[in-house]
Amino acid sequence: MDNIPVIGFAAYSGTGKTTLIEKIVIRLKSLGVRVAVIKHDGHRFEIDHEGKDSYRYAKAGAEVTVINSEEKTACIEQRTLTLDDILKNIHSVDIILVEGYKHSNVKQIGLSRKACGKGLVHSPERYIAIVTDEDIVTDTPIFTFEDIEGITEFIMQNTQDFTHFNAEGRARMVNVGEKDITHRTAVAAARVLVNAGTFDLIKTGGMKKGDVLTVAQIAGIMGAKRTPDIIPMCHPIPVSGIDLSLSLDEQRLCVNITATVSCDGKTGVEMEALTAVSAAALTVYDMCKAVQKDMVISDIRLLSKTGGVHGDFTREE
Repeated sequence: MDNIPVIGFAAYSGTGKTTLIEKIVIRLKSLGVRVAVIKHDGHRFEIDHEGKDSYRYAKAGAEVTVINSEEKTACIEQRTLTLDDILKNIHSVDIILVEGYKHSNVKQIGLSRKACGKGLVHSPERYIAIVTDEDIVTDTPIFTFEDIEGITEFIMQNTQDFTHFNAEGRARMVNVGEKDITHRTAVAAARVLVNAGTFDLIKTGGMKKGDVLTVAQIAGIMGAKRTPDIIPMCHPIPVSGIDLSLSLDEQRLCVNITATVSCDGKTGVEMEALTAVSAAALTVYDMCKAVQKDMVISDIRLLSKTGGVHGDFTREE
């Protein structure tokens, strides 16, 4: 789970857990925090209804069913998983909020609502904070249901293991000291759209500043090596290889740029590859701006990466 902080919300049904968590998620997202929510619920959900593909696959005997679309993915297993089992398979977020699991050992915020006659599940001392509409005598921090900003700030201050945030919710450089050294690669691409006149000058070497593609290639390599000087939270890492290529696409009237960066280290080289193609694209613009001002730099993107705890990635172009 990469030490992702987990905060539970424990309460009886009808206290407004879901609404509260929903508002906290909105607030966390506004701060740039990546959030996962796990809900312990005995009710069936829509994708597992009779007639749905997931239902049919499970009925046919599949132990695990994954439903994937352009918007979301759902994984259904035909067995009961503990909260720890679920937490082990969540990686690409900064915090996990858990609804339910009242008796789990994760840090919990307790909810009680006098208006509907629902008190705390446990004693106040069991919780790191309490959200309530009544007066409770306790040393545990207390918030009202309306104080979403205060609750969110409290969560940020009490989850020191945020990947990219400190206790005040401000950006920090990730500590990768305990990670293993592995071989990592990243491939990124970009393109510069030009007009026919500019394209011909690049192709024939007619630009007054010199060979556009050669200069841009050197700039891209330099950009990859200087990435930590440009991107604030990037670690200085020993890049072992940079392969940057530029090609002319006469049909699209553009310069295509691709960078492959590799290293043996504790963090990936995605930003180095993306910085490389960005620097190369900007250099193409700089070399050609005297003859064309409306060039367009577009499609800066990661094509693939390997290595690291989050596994490999390949973009489907």
